[in-house]
Amino acid sequence: MQLSDADIYWNLSYCYRQLNLLDEYFHTLQQGIKLYPQDERLYFSLIIDLRRNGHIQEAILIAENAAQLLPDDYTFKILKYLTVPSIYESLEEINFHRQRFTQGLQDLIQQTSLKTIEAQKSALAGIGRLTNFYISYQAQNDIDLQRQYGKLVHEIMAANYPQWTALLSMPKLGNHGKIRIGYVSNYLHSYSGTLWLTGWLSYCNHESFEIYCYYTGNEPDKVTQQFQENSNFFYHIPHNLSAVCEQIIADQLHILVFPEIGMNPQTMQMAGLRLAPVQCVAWGHPVTTGLPTIDYFLSSELMEPENAQEHYSEKLIRLPNIGVSYPKPCIPPVIKTRRDYQLPDVAVIYLCCQAPFKYLPQYDFIFPEIARRVPQAKFLFLRGTLLQQRLQRAFAAFDLNYEDYCVFLTIPERLDYLMINLLSDVYLDTFTWSGGNTTLEAIACNLPVVTCPGEFMRGRHSDSFLKMLGMTDTIAANEAEYIEIAVKLGLDSTWRNTISTRMSQRHDYLFDDQACVTGLESFYKQVIEKSL
Repeated sequence: MQLSDADIYWNLSYCYRQLNLLDEYFHTLQQGIKLYPQDERLYFSLIIDLRRNGHIQEAILIAENAAQLLPDDYTFKILKYLTVPSIYESLEEINFHRQRFTQGLQDLIQQTSLKTIEAQKSALAGIGRLTNFYISYQAQNDIDLQRQYGKLVHEIMAANYPQWTALLSMPKLGNHGKIRIGYVSNYLHSYSGTLWLTGWLSYCNHESFEIYCYYTGNEPDKVTQQFQENSNFFYHIPHNLSAVCEQIIADQLHILVFPEIGMNPQTMQMAGLRLAPVQCVAWGHPVTTGLPTIDYFLSSELMEPENAQEHYSEKLIRLPNIGVSYPKPCIPPVIKTRRDYQLPDVAVIYLCCQAPFKYLPQYDFIFPEIARRVPQAKFLFLRGTLLQQRLQRAFAAFDLNYEDYCVFLTIPERLDYLMINLLSDVYLDTFTWSGGNTTLEAIACNLPVVTCPGEFMRGRHSDSFLKMLGMTDTIAANEAEYIEIAVKLGLDSTWRNTISTRMSQRHDYLFDDQACVTGLESFYKQVIEKSL
């Protein structure tokens, strides 16, 4: 195959990105665009990675230019109107981009035409490259925006696949009387958003249910093998939307479950169709989908506030306890020391391991408030380099130097990640969107968890885990109490060790819970009884 000159820029930029040479990466893409202004790959990569690395204004400007130069490419219409930051500098910036997104979504909907085959295919390709993932990290009720976006996705899918949009009648149970349940995901491998699903399958009552799994990604590993072993039928159909849909339709499922919707574009596309009589989403991505084709949201009775149905377009189902059967992580013995990670032995290490977009600027003051009262504090960020400017300002407001307290590490290996958990003193949960997988692993390492439940389910994961453990001492009612608990854990090693010991004795209350599976299967049976 002969390479074009544009391919040379594309391939060179890819090499720079793999080497994490971002300046060279961005420069190469920009040079390529100057010479080849019709090459959409160069624009797309530049916009996505500028946004990902905190250069939001540049990303939006280039998206606007690309939309003007390539008016028939729906991808750049989406990027022009719906690009929001991955991290924010201030609360005012959050409000600005919320308003911009709200207006942009209305403009996008008005400008979407699906009258020609070319327009239909372009829109399909656009929503197949992007999701509206970052809008939910603004800590507001997303139901109205999600409904508008979900309706748009459904209309695009219906225009391209009209044969898969009609409501389906419920198939009969057949001679064996088993209910056919399908699970479809891009992430049926070792991934935080679906790891919990192995519990639903491993404790499944196979006398009543027949399990179909559809793996649409292509990173198989040991967890993929677990999904395969616990399925009656397992299909690995990577990156082929039509083929997966055809297989699901052919299997005549009673219920189709998406472990997550909103993280993977192809999954969002599929979820905009009607592939089974009943379609559900679980909380792998804990936000309402807004899709008219999703009937139920499978959540947790411990995570949801009383008014939770107001946050969902789907009918909310509160499964027992945390709603999932999370397998107890295998934790290795401590085989490394703090010195292996250049961490001081005398420090009180507060582990801050969430993705940067979970840290909102209005809570930055928490760290210097703790540092002011715990002089030996070290806040260990594992993915937080994008937060450095904000942290510098927050600590400076207290006349403190953030470099004296904040440590930024990159931990590529899972063993090292678990070692860091074992060597830390306190786990600081994020406000408004708490840890899920990370909190569960911290608990497995007996690391005391400080959390403050938020307004929405996505901010209440850690709260529910601690309640299920019967360990509510470190759950704060507000920001001031959060700081008090974090300070006390830092200064009072006896109390800290007591919390850690009690956690170690109560793991069985939390991990491998089967009550939620019983509740899930009761729900499945009720849905079928109503439909037959």
